[in-house]
Amino acid sequence: MKKLIILAFVLLPVSSFAQTVQELMNQIDVDRLEATVSEFSGEQPTMVYGTEVTIINRQHANNDLAADYIKERLEQFNNLTIEEQLFNTTGKNIIATQLGNTNPNNIYLVSAHYDAIADYCADDNATGVAAILEIARVLSTQCMENTIVYAFWDEEEIGLRGSRHYANLANADNLNILGVVNLDMMGYDGDEPGQPGDNDFDIDVRDLHGSLTIKDDLLNLLNTYTFNLNPITVNPGTSASDHASFWVNSFPAVLVGESWETNDETPFYHSSADRLSTLDLPYFQEITKLVTAYLLTKGNLQAIDNTLTSTAAYLEANQNGANYQWYNCDTNTLIAGAVNQTYYPETIGSYAVEITVGSCVEMSDCILFTNLSIEESNAEHFKITPNPVTSTLQIDSDLETAFAIQLYNVSGQLILETTSKTKQLKIDMYDYQSGIYYLKIKGTQKSGAFKVVKQ
Repeated sequence: MKKLIILAFVLLPVSSFAQTVQELMNQIDVDRLEATVSEFSGEQPTMVYGTEVTIINRQHANNDLAADYIKERLEQFNNLTIEEQLFNTTGKNIIATQLGNTNPNNIYLVSAHYDAIADYCADDNATGVAAILEIARVLSTQCMENTIVYAFWDEEEIGLRGSRHYANLANADNLNILGVVNLDMMGYDGDEPGQPGDNDFDIDVRDLHGSLTIKDDLLNLLNTYTFNLNPITVNPGTSASDHASFWVNSFPAVLVGESWETNDETPFYHSSADRLSTLDLPYFQEITKLVTAYLLTKGNLQAIDNTLTSTAAYLEANQNGANYQWYNCDTNTLIAGAVNQTYYPETIGSYAVEITVGSCVEMSDCILFTNLSIEESNAEHFKITPNPVTSTLQIDSDLETAFAIQLYNVSGQLILETTSKTKQLKIDMYDYQSGIYYLKIKGTQKSGAFKVVKQ
């Protein structure tokens, strides 16, 4: 069953986000990043599998709660296969895989460690965890040609143990890992938080196994899109984080984070003073957006539009020529028979559509539908009589061109579709069951939607 997440802020009267790299990376939400860091570093309580908890400490022998938090968050997203990878009596990696639709063996990996050395540790490394969860939220709604792996390492602080275990296995299994971006401490900038400054960040890289190509790709993205960031290339880069496990195993990898190279790292490193209040959230968001753009580009985003148009009368998928299945987000169930591009809700609630094009399946956001009245925009151009109707429904138009009609039942099923070549069209509804129907009329420049009652 698909996990349908109701987003309270998606109450849109018109189309939602389009499916381009720029617009998708703009969905990286600074408020979500802040909330996740706050919860994961213990600044505020959170819910984990139905229980209210506070995750203050994530030291490797005491971080099962942190692992469960990550796992539950990932389970809310579509298109992910989630694995708990145990590598010793206490160590546990959390791995989520978004399988590529065309080239599943081509793998791009983004990673962060989730263990910590002291209480709180917001920058090290709740920032990396929050960034990947937010990236996964956005990317998991999309079809990719290549596979994306979201990896959360345990026991980084005591010797890169989690990432070393994974990379060793990947090497032994001959996995085709084409790029690794490791995120470690990416929220501190010495400038006043939220104010203009240098916004330096480091890309730690070495001339190993094609790693320089990842660095070049990131720099190209900085020139392709607009970011408030200043990259510092560090070559040879540090080996003191999880990307080094991939270098050792002959995979290309880089580290992305705040600028140790310019002495602009957090002064609260490895201490309980590493708190949310010390972070520069807009700077943190910018780095997260850059990594999002990298994964969208290397994953080869497929051109499927999973957005919706919402009117007062109906919801409509913006992707043409697909297969559709509508869902009730409030009950997390599919709506039987609701398999058309347009859906007319019977009740107020949240709805989403699953869109299938070939082997690509994407789910729209849930949109709250609150108005059951019919918006008869341009109603003056169309006359529907009689209504209620017992036998023949007549549609009169004052348009000079032909118009098309679609008639739906209350389940959103298209039961009649035709085009009129004159200004008048008659529909025989004598054999239709009594109840409510929805009539959509489309002219070249004018359109309207009407509720029709069959007696």
